[in-house]
Amino acid sequence: MIETIVHGVVLGLYLILMIAVGIYYHRRNKTQQDYLLGGRSLNPMVAAMSAQASDMSGWLLMGLPGTAFLILHKNGLSEAVWTAIGLAIGTYLNWLILARRLRKSTFVFNDSITIPSYLENRFQDKTKILRTSAAVFIIIFFLIYTAAQFSAGAKLFESVFGMDYRIALVIGAVIIVSYTFLGGFLAVCWTDLIQGCLMFVALIVVVITALAKTGGMEAANAILAAPAIAGRALVLSDWFGFNTYGALGIASALAWGLGYFGQPHIITRFMGIRHSREIKPARRIAMVWVLVSLAFAVFVGVIGKAYLSIHMNPSSFASMDGERVFIELVKSIFTGPWLMIIAGILLTAILSAIMSTADSQLLVTSSAVSEDVYRSIFGKDASPKTLLWISRIAVIIVAILAAILASNPESSVFNLVSYAWAGFGATIGPAILLSLFWKRMNAAGAIAGVVSGGVTVLVWNEFVKPHFPLYELLPAFIISIICIVVVSLLTKRPDASIEEQFDRVQEVDI
Repeated sequence: MIETIVHGVVLGLYLILMIAVGIYYHRRNKTQQDYLLGGRSLNPMVAAMSAQASDMSGWLLMGLPGTAFLILHKNGLSEAVWTAIGLAIGTYLNWLILARRLRKSTFVFNDSITIPSYLENRFQDKTKILRTSAAVFIIIFFLIYTAAQFSAGAKLFESVFGMDYRIALVIGAVIIVSYTFLGGFLAVCWTDLIQGCLMFVALIVVVITALAKTGGMEAANAILAAPAIAGRALVLSDWFGFNTYGALGIASALAWGLGYFGQPHIITRFMGIRHSREIKPARRIAMVWVLVSLAFAVFVGVIGKAYLSIHMNPSSFASMDGERVFIELVKSIFTGPWLMIIAGILLTAILSAIMSTADSQLLVTSSAVSEDVYRSIFGKDASPKTLLWISRIAVIIVAILAAILASNPESSVFNLVSYAWAGFGATIGPAILLSLFWKRMNAAGAIAGVVSGGVTVLVWNEFVKPHFPLYELLPAFIISIICIVVVSLLTKRPDASIEEQFDRVQEVDI
């Protein structure tokens, strides 16, 4: 009982801090651009930490460790390892290839503040088809993605406080909506900085402590060799699964890296950085965070399996949801008067991971509703204040729909994130990537790429994947690129004015 109260107090103080940040930045939001892009004022540290914290989500402390927790069952360990490798490569390439060019291009092409508006401005698409179709897919897949974060939050409150899952779901959603509604982009980015630091430290502390209490890696491996767990000591090939996971599985896991080029909640940080010259230091910060965090997240699942197998009730351990391994480790290890406070802080890291992504997703989805649907189609003459309030109302509506999607207690954070990640990677990624580097691409090609990528993800996941288990992102990404290239070459070349603007991106220093 005392333990629950202490954890609750620590979580409560943290939440008050987050809402205070939202209130502070509420006063600085005068226009929709302030609310959605923060006036392009992010410094390298905030941009890097916000991009990565909003990237990894509750998936980092729940979904990925939960997959590794499976160890050899369903190739869980090798799936987790290859997924982490794919994400690390994708993160680096995203910062290296896309970030600087996108920062400059979104400014040159009519100071675009959302991804759909950038695509429309880049190709001078007067039909509104490109902007609207991109916005629709953003809304669809972000509903799924945000639902994953709400589900992770509900599992946290359910485990720590013994709450009913659905009550916990509502509480978590209300908290996240509160400061996103108030503070907008700057509140989201600065809270992400705090949350990213907390996640980073928590992963390191939990893994090192659990490993020490288990007796080191050799002792942990001996425990894992028990018949009820892995049945034998783990060897290098078990981590990478060359013999069991197979080429199809490895390709699917590595394909996660392709998704980065199309994640609106990540690439908007590139758009919001102060100057394109600051991309390079931001990239270095981001890569240190990502490499360490992914590695330790995998170890949470592996070491957690060994530690909890000898410290939990056997029946509870056998029925435990692997995605709760971080929570159970903290609750088991950090007991006692002062350690309970540390436990509260470490459990807050999960909430940080959830909030840092959910707030970004809500903000991008609200921008798709207000800027790319309402303003583009219905309210061309709407005042900045009106658009600001439509963005805020959209945050609430999207949150309600996401909470409904997450209402099933059996929801898998990993599976929900996987589906949404593929959706963005295939619909937005190829269009953004080619729009930045291929002058011959036109509006028709962009529309073909967005629509074909999104439809392929939906169809592949539903009808093909059950029979041929290749991650839908890979085929959808390839099909989207092919459609962009073929349709662009078969249709009219872009106007000279568009090509001149494209060339100008190389020249400007912004």
